[in-house]
Amino acid sequence: MSEIGNILNIDSDYVKVIFGKMDEYVKKIEKTLHVSVVYRDERIRIVGSEVNVRRATEVIENLEKLARRGTEITEQNVDYALTLAAKDSTDSLMEIDSDIICRTINGRPIKPKTLGQKKYVDSIRKNTVVFGIGPAGTGKTYLAMAMAITSFKNNEVNRIILTRPAIEAGENLGFLPGDLQSKVDPYLRPLYDALYQIMGADSYLHNAEKGLIEVAPLAYMRGRTLDNAYIILDEAQNTTPAQMKMFLTRIGFGSKVVITGDLTQKDLPKGAVSGLDTAVRVLNNIDDIDIIKLTNEDVVRHPLVQRIVKAYEEYEKKRVTKGERK
Repeated sequence: MSEIGNILNIDSDYVKVIFGKMDEYVKKIEKTLHVSVVYRDERIRIVGSEVNVRRATEVIENLEKLARRGTEITEQNVDYALTLAAKDSTDSLMEIDSDIICRTINGRPIKPKTLGQKKYVDSIRKNTVVFGIGPAGTGKTYLAMAMAITSFKNNEVNRIILTRPAIEAGENLGFLPGDLQSKVDPYLRPLYDALYQIMGADSYLHNAEKGLIEVAPLAYMRGRTLDNAYIILDEAQNTTPAQMKMFLTRIGFGSKVVITGDLTQKDLPKGAVSGLDTAVRVLNNIDDIDIIKLTNEDVVRHPLVQRIVKAYEEYEKKRVTKGERK
């Protein structure tokens, strides 16, 4: 296969950012796309097959645009730019990066980092009820929390309600020390963590004392009607069909609901049906309800997490295929 070369003129300040510490990012681009990338005389030369040179060019130009915006280039940015290039996608990282939902207490912008996350955020803006389904690390809960806090601060809703089913993953609540609240708090800790990071502990505690922000087990939702509230049900794969129906029928006027879950990580008793599974089938074609499915490509944690998720997905597919053959 014949090789071609392409020359890019990029400001030296941005080259350092794009190449990464000890050239770790450019080495990943070279290894993934089988190209050679050399920076000399303030020019970047890319050598390889025609297709791979084009893809490497797209990756570097995408990263340059992010750098010019002042966005910190991370390994996740590089990995996702490579993913888009491999698909010959016409989508740009700039389109995703420009959507800032809000900022953390430390001023860090919270925004979608993949096309799947962007679709998820846009769906939440548009619909009353959104199901966000996908593996760990895809930002399902964190982005929903950011959207909820933004709506609350903009006076679009009067309160935020965050809930999870208190399913015992291998431990028995009855044997844990403390009262009921101290026993269920560990299940709700990820929600508290996100609240503290986005709002700050003082702001959260102030609003919680006034009853404007509530973090509670799913069982506490029974018998209530929730008007003008932003409601997030997390870990929904651990609900029963009856619990899910109970939760969905709590929705009142002016409310927004986001339901998140990972169908591959159920802690329900063996043989039990997940309420999330049932809801996805039952509500699939109802207006103002959307179901967004995120994949391993939307994982924004350590790159190893993405590979772990992908390995498990492939293992499950093989297992199902073998079962069908039998």
